[in-house]
This record gives sequence, C-alpha cells and structure tokens, in this order.
Amino acid sequence: MTTAPATMRGPVQRAIEVCPVEVSIAVLGGAWKLSTVKYLLERTHRFGELQRRLGTVTPRTLTRVLRDLETDGIVVRTVYAEVPPRVEYSLTDLGRSLDQVVGWLNAWGDAYPSSAG
Repeated sequence: MTTAPATMRGPVQRAIEVCPVEVSIAVLGGAWKLSTVKYLLERTHRFGELQRRLGTVTPRTLTRVLRDLETDGIVVRTVYAEVPPRVEYSLTDLGRSLDQVVGWLNAWGDAYPSSAG
C-alpha cells in the first residue's frame, strides 16, 4: 500500500488507501477540473480567459478548481511583478501527461449523445 505525502489534500490521501482509480477521481473528478485541464493543454491562460472558455463557471468555483489542481501538482500559478499584477496558469509536466486521457474523454463525450439515445 502506498503512503500519501503530508501535503496532499485529504480526499487524495484517503483515495490512496483505496485504489489508483479513486486517486485519479480525487484529483481530477468534480465540476470543471477536466475542462480546465483541457484548455490549459492548449496554452497558458489567465483567470479571465479560462472563465470565458469554461462558460458558466463562477469565479469562486474556478478559484477552488485552480487551487486544488495546483495543490495536486497538475497546474502551476505564475504571478508576475507588474502593475496591475498578472497571474497565469499553465500545466506542470504531470498535468501535460493527461493529454491522451483528456483527448480520449473529449472524444467519448462528443460521441455519447448520438450513441446513448
């Protein structure tokens, strides 16, 4: 059994005790996380750009999603010392490793409406 580092979020720590699929869900599950990763796979974004790309996500929810993904090592937040301050979000190497998974899920989700009916 794998032991979780102390810096991991509680849901991820608990999932490690269950199985790898649960770890994946703990890190990437929930509203907006995979969509956020999908858009960050394209390029680095600022907060407002991500919010516009995602559509109906609230600022509070997007902030939580980005913080969770940053804590879990998927996203890096870069703050530039400018006036006004500029903050950009991009993927870490670990986040970029999700490229095929996100692509597969995107294709599956695109095909689902016509095949499930």
